[in-house]
Amino acid sequence: MKKWLLSVLFLAISTIFPNPTMAEVNISIGISLPPLIAFQAPPDVIVIPDTNYVYAVPDIDVDLYFWNGWWWRLWNGRWYRSQYYDRGWGYYNNVPSFYYDVNPRWRRYYRNRNWSGHRWDYQRIPNRQLQQNWEHWENNRNWERENSWGVKNYKPRPPQQRQQLRIQRQKQYQQRPEVRRLQQQRQPQVRQPERQPQLKQQRQPQPQQQNPQRQYQQNKGISGQKNPQGTPERRGTEQRR
Repeated sequence: MKKWLLSVLFLAISTIFPNPTMAEVNISIGISLPPLIAFQAPPDVIVIPDTNYVYAVPDIDVDLYFWNGWWWRLWNGRWYRSQYYDRGWGYYNNVPSFYYDVNPRWRRYYRNRNWSGHRWDYQRIPNRQLQQNWEHWENNRNWERENSWGVKNYKPRPPQQRQQLRIQRQKQYQQRPEVRRLQQQRQPQVRQPERQPQLKQQRQPQPQQQNPQRQYQQNKGISGQKNPQGTPERRGTEQRR
């Protein structure tokens, strides 16, 4: 009976979720999934400069990225990924490696069309064009060679400077309230050892000290007692007559 129920459950899950996300389905049990985003049409993306070909959806307030053939989403301090931009999210138990290359101010640069003081003529890429060409663009380093990321007078950062920025952004990410709250939940609770109740030491009764005057009177009374024959006892030795 149990095997039959497990088979039915597995068949239902495989019907609802696509195969590439099955690896995340098992991990997502017990973890809430992000709410769905309603798109009237497949979203356009832009490529973010100084990254390993990370694309972002610029017209929404949600962090939604495309990288390495997957859609990535950050929600409540957790990461999720899917092969679809609007469904099939599965929990990803790590921070994707591309994220620390993303400049946190990229939305402001997008609105101002200015990337770090340089004019940014970004190109809006339709979803179909992205799906057909993302791998070819990455292999041929298309955006650096032909378009320079769309940034006028673009100069790539030295590798050492990029690594320093990655470390700095990682520290900033770990200081976010939702990320810190999640890290605290993951830490194992250390159980304090129970304290054994201490037994009270019983106080030993101390010998009572009698009043010296009372002791003297008791001794005097004993010395004045009569012997069994009714005659008082004499001290010392009797003289012979």
